Amino acid sequence: MEIFVGADYRGFDLKNEIVEFLIAEGYNVTDEGAFSYNEGDDFNDPAISVAKSVRENPDSKGILICDSAHGVTMQANRFKGIRAAHCGSVESAKLAREHDNANILCISAHFVDIALAKEIIDTFLNTDFVNLERRVRRINRLDEREDYA
Repeated sequence: MEIFVGADYRGFDLKNEIVEFLIAEGYNVTDEGAFSYNEGDDFNDPAISVAKSVRENPDSKGILICDSAHGVTMQANRFKGIRAAHCGSVESAKLAREHDNANILCISAHFVDIALAKEIIDTFLNTDFVNLERRVRRINRLDEREDYA
């Protein structure tokens, strides 16, 4: 599975640890930045990059990190076909996959340390969507918008 990972300056250190973890676990990882600590950079750029990469590679997943995880979640969800979920616990990651078929995991660098991040990521990447008609219907309705980035 290909994993696209991105972060702003607040998530920079955690992102680097996550990339190392994913590579050690045998995943094909593409680091979408930030590539250096640049205080005050925008969360938008890595979120846009990861969302586009996941959209162009349907069997892939994405991971985004910023201070609260709110900004990257909102930005990524502007793209058709993207279902980004802010998960701060193992259970929320499990439900994001099982119920909503989330394809991008968003993590808060402020509230989640590397140990918890590893657990959340492992759960997110190894939990399958439970394909029920009502869930598929609801997911399909997420793309009922007039315009997309």
